[in-house]
Amino acid sequence: MTEEVAADSLDLARYIRPGDTVVIGQGCAEALTLTEALLDARAAIGRCTVFLGPVFSGSVRPEHGDHLRFSGYAASGSNQVLARAGLLDIVPCHYSELPTLFRDRQLAAEVVLLQAAEAEDGRLFLGMANDHQIDAARRARSVIVEINRLVPETQGSELPEDIRIDALVRTSRAPATLPPAALGAAETAIARHVAALVPDGATIELGIGALPDAILATLTGHRDLGIHSGMLGDGVVRLAEAGALTNARKPIDCGVSVGGLLFGTRRIFDFAHRNPALRLMPPAYTHGHQVLRQVPGFIAINSAIEADLTGQVNGEMLAGAYLGAVGGQVDFLRGARAAPGGRSIIALPATAKGGSISRVVASLGDGVVTSLRSDMDVIVTEHGIAELRGLSLAQRARRMIAIAAPQFREGLERAAHPLLKAGE
Repeated sequence: MTEEVAADSLDLARYIRPGDTVVIGQGCAEALTLTEALLDARAAIGRCTVFLGPVFSGSVRPEHGDHLRFSGYAASGSNQVLARAGLLDIVPCHYSELPTLFRDRQLAAEVVLLQAAEAEDGRLFLGMANDHQIDAARRARSVIVEINRLVPETQGSELPEDIRIDALVRTSRAPATLPPAALGAAETAIARHVAALVPDGATIELGIGALPDAILATLTGHRDLGIHSGMLGDGVVRLAEAGALTNARKPIDCGVSVGGLLFGTRRIFDFAHRNPALRLMPPAYTHGHQVLRQVPGFIAINSAIEADLTGQVNGEMLAGAYLGAVGGQVDFLRGARAAPGGRSIIALPATAKGGSISRVVASLGDGVVTSLRSDMDVIVTEHGIAELRGLSLAQRARRMIAIAAPQFREGLERAAHPLLKAGE
């Protein structure tokens, strides 16, 4: 039987045991009241592990490592402070694999903390997510739910009836948000290049951050675009309001924007609430190869920390620090290439740290290859577009040097001399 508890008297030590792994919601789906209760009770609970996706609230901080261990698949958002402190144990897996890892108990989940909305008929909607937490909850010993009146009722995010809820609290508090990032000249220039590769009627996928925001803003003049993405943010609302987003040409989910997570502000939350033209689906559907290949003209647009001269991409680490994730990049890259007329685009600024560091490099740092050069299609910087598919290593090196920042091209040419000589 489900126990209803007042938020100010919730004692998580009753449900969480030393050695447990507690799975909390990612991004805007974080149950903030439950996270705070976990952090407050950590000494009483004893040493346990918290599994994280990207966290936007800043709720979890290094000082909480006195009694808690942290693991997760991404160092995005405020997780970076944990990673830089050496407290985040990364699971390097494809995002699409997470539900299976929990289902097969390769990832532990003794307790799951969920955030939900309650409809008038009593149904619960996760609202902000349809993700691995559902599979984790099916395997958990205890499931605790925060029913928040400010969470949207989003199509597809209904909590399955087979998940047993042990306790719930009711709140009315603003969910965690991801405000739009500030756009600079580089992001605007990259967005223009990417927009030129996206035809009317295409179905697109984008991640989070300044670059995706800039790209979506540049696409408002397009027509009959579709969305099939892991994440849906405020830029989707702008596309819809501009008349650019109709999903009319999709052979599946016609007329419906499909995503797995809402990562944004009140703007996307309100847009998604009871909206029949938006649906949240699980990772097997949003990232699944067999689904993506059914979408002609599917355009996957992702970012990277750095790219080498042959087209290998690092989206995870820089100078020994874990900054990103494997995430869904490879899922979408390969799905787009399998779709008829599909394209996969990696977009990144040519430099970092005020132009002092090139992000187009002779070889990737930290020995990390997130995406293989054999899978690569197009790489874009503010300096242009490098079409790589079907090209030799020498041809790729020339095209990558051409989109590097001018001050680094000579050094890259020297580093690439063995490749360039072979192509003469």
